[in-house]
Amino acid sequence: MISIGILDLQGDVSEHFEATKKALSSMDIEANILKVKTVEDLSMCNGLIISGGESTVIGKLMEKTGLKTAIIEKNIPVLGTCAGLVLLATETDYEQPLLGLIDMKVKRNGFGRQKASFENEIEIFGYKYEGVFIRAPYIEKLNNGKVLARVNNKIVAVASGKHVATAFHPELTEDTKIHEYFIKEVLKCVE
Repeated sequence: MISIGILDLQGDVSEHFEATKKALSSMDIEANILKVKTVEDLSMCNGLIISGGESTVIGKLMEKTGLKTAIIEKNIPVLGTCAGLVLLATETDYEQPLLGLIDMKVKRNGFGRQKASFENEIEIFGYKYEGVFIRAPYIEKLNNGKVLARVNNKIVAVASGKHVATAFHPELTEDTKIHEYFIKEVLKCVE
């Protein structure tokens, strides 16, 4: 049985927990969902979700707890949403801790501050999806991987190897396709 971890340092942890549970149910897959606060918690995971929140705070907490190094060394699939996308990058427009798991440059708050948050229909995986963008970043440059979605010609979702990153919040919609895509990546890595 696989275990999906949700980094529980700050952010939309409970929303990702529920979205993952719903995605697993719709895929008819039994799995454990764990909240990850320590390196020991991470050691039990086959995949990890890093939610939205404040990327600088999450990054500093990952360094303080040893999770930054452990995530890089464990080499499991990671889904990063909003702040999680920023943390997966190799470069941003702000000095902060990064995991560097996807070779990309990210613009933090690329669509503006909190009051500029919006919802926008995007096309991803060949169908329409309602993206929820809250102080959302975007990807300025992707050096390795594939673009999954764009908004106003800005890259807002990518896949690179076993990692997936979205500028929007899939956990805030009823649609579980993003989580299902990620779960499939995790399953490929444990086969």
